[in-house]
Order: sequence, then structure tokens, then C-alpha cells
Amino acid sequence: MGDLVLLSADGSTSTLDLQAAPAYAKPAAPLASRVAYAAAHVVPKPWADNVPGSPADIDWDATLAFRHHVWSWGLGVADAMDTAQRNMGLDARATRDLISRSAAEARSVGGAIVVGVNTDHVDDEVISLDAVIDAYIEQLHFTEDAGAGVVLMASRHLARAATSAADYERVYRAVLAAASTPVVLHWLGAAFDPALAAYFGSTDSAEASETVLRIIDDNADRVSGIKMSLLDADAEVALRSRLPETARMFTGDDFNYVGLIEGDGDAHSDALLGAFAAVAPSASAAIQALDAGDVARYRAVLGPTEELSRQVFAAPTFYYKTGVAFLSWLNGHQPSFTMIGGLHAARSLPHLSEIVRLANASGALERPELAADRWHGLLRLNGFTA
Repeated sequence: MGDLVLLSADGSTSTLDLQAAPAYAKPAAPLASRVAYAAAHVVPKPWADNVPGSPADIDWDATLAFRHHVWSWGLGVADAMDTAQRNMGLDARATRDLISRSAAEARSVGGAIVVGVNTDHVDDEVISLDAVIDAYIEQLHFTEDAGAGVVLMASRHLARAATSAADYERVYRAVLAAASTPVVLHWLGAAFDPALAAYFGSTDSAEASETVLRIIDDNADRVSGIKMSLLDADAEVALRSRLPETARMFTGDDFNYVGLIEGDGDAHSDALLGAFAAVAPSASAAIQALDAGDVARYRAVLGPTEELSRQVFAAPTFYYKTGVAFLSWLNGHQPSFTMIGGLHAARSLPHLSEIVRLANASGALERPELAADRWHGLLRLNGFTA
């Protein structure tokens, strides 16, 4: 199919063969063996003032079309999560608009959707525990009214205000009591947000897990699962083994999801992953293989994407959104490689080049010739011959 030009950290270039796109088929029936959500990003207007500190100006047609792309592969959409740049450019007005629009689009096609509920509409950095509860409940009711499922996101406000595990238990008890349907909890590690390093009362994951289990056990009819994003497979498996039958483990481990989703014979994790937004066709094809009982094909399809995901989520991990948007652009899901808050500048060209190489190797380029053309144009724009 032609050559693909790559850029090394020393500025030198090399070429390799551009691979054809895999012939994955969209599912003919709902995915059954795993529950899988792709945490979706937002697409800005390329001509708008989406610079650091400015309110988000979103291209709603492209943003919602991307969600339809995810639904078309049988995956659910997790919206208004950290992948959508919560706390990194997505302001409160845009968050509310995103939730309302995405929930309406989901209803129009029968697509599964959950959205993030947080406290980030409150401008003050430090607030009381009572104010944290009120802020959570305000967003909770807005989301329920919009008709979306709820992921109760980890809150920076709560992390600042809490002085003990008991404070977390108090806040979650009050917020969960206000929920009309069961929600998914959210545990985001320090790699994704350093402000959450001691979430649930401890920097030790085993100790914090005890708090999580108490919250789930004390509110069993209000918690349907937990999304765990610590990039620590052992910690996830340990907590997963102790969850009640009423609560699912949704892996948010973008480094180790292949084995966690496959499971260990006794249990498996379901998925709520930013990585799945970048590789939706592969994720769908892999779960279709599990549905058919073909574990070998599951590993063959999804296994190569894990190295790609590790590059996208490389430290500093919270800039992974840049890689998700970059792959969206390469695959033709948005007209330009731009992001709200100017975050498209958060990764270097050599870093992006490695994403290109791994996407090519793992079958994550949905339209390889378009991807190569766009990537080579970006290289030329920056003074490299391609």
C-alpha cells in the first residue's frame, strides 16, 4: 500500500510498509460476553479560540458523529469523563451541553451511555464536605434528568476536603442516597490526576480498597460497579475478587486491559476505557470473538493494541487525550488535529510517530492511506520530507 514515514527522537526519518486495514465486521447482535464502554473525546471547531483558558467551542457534528461510530461497533459510550478533558479544558457549560446532546443521540439509536458526574462546576478550589455533597447531587440530578447512566467520578474537591476514610464514606453515602438508579463508582489514580493520589483516604491501594469495599457493601443497592484506573493490574484483580455479585469491575487500566478483560477463569473485568475510543473496531472484534468462545482470536485481535495504548498513555499519562484525538484525526473522524485548551500540543512529533507505527502494526488505522496522507502532511508542515 506504500511507505509510511516515521520520525525518530534524533530527528532522523525511516520508512516501513503501510498495512491494510483489518476486515473487521460490525456485530450483527449486541455484544454479550463483556460490557464495554469507550470513553470518548470531544472535537473542537478548528477555527475557534480553543486556546488554554478559553471556554470550549465544540464541533458538535463531529463530536456526536464519533459517538455514533462507537455505537455502530456495539460498544457503549462513556461521556464527559476525563477523556473528554474534564478538568483539562471542558468547562461546566460545555459539560452540561455534552451530557444533554450525547444522551439524546444515544436514545435516537438505542446506544448505551454513561456519563461522568463530578463537582467541577464549582469554581472554588477548597469547599466543605457538605458543599461537595451538594455539588455532586446537583450534577447527579442533571444527568439523571438527561436520561444517561451515572459514573460518579473521583472529585478533586473531595480529595482536598477529606481528612479520613470516614469522610469519603460519609460523602458517598449521602450522594448515593440521592441517586434514583445504581451508579458506577470511579477510582482514578495519580498517574491520571496527581490531585487524586490519596483518594479513598490512602496512597496505599490495599488500604484504600477497604474503604471502597465498605462504601459498596453499605450501599449495595445503589452501586452497580466501579471503574478502576490505577494502572495496577494486581490491585484491580485483588479488589475484583472481593466485590459483591451486584457490582461489576470495569477496568480503566489502559496498560493491562487484554488480560483483565479475558479474566483468570474465576472472574473477569468489563471495560470502561479511553483506549477503546482509539481502537473501537478492534475492541468490538475482540469481544465478538469472546462471544463466539474464540479466546485465541480475542488475543490476536486485541493483544497488539495494548502496546499502542501504552504509548498513548505513556507518562505524563494525563496527556493521553492527545493521542486519542490524534488517532481520531488519522482515521478521518475529525477534520483537524486540534483540541480544546490547545492540548494537541502536549505530545512531541516523535511520540506521535511511535503512535503511528504501533497503530499501523496493530490494525488500528481504519483508513490507512488517509492516515498516511495526514501524517505525512503534518511532517511536511514541520519541515520534514515525507
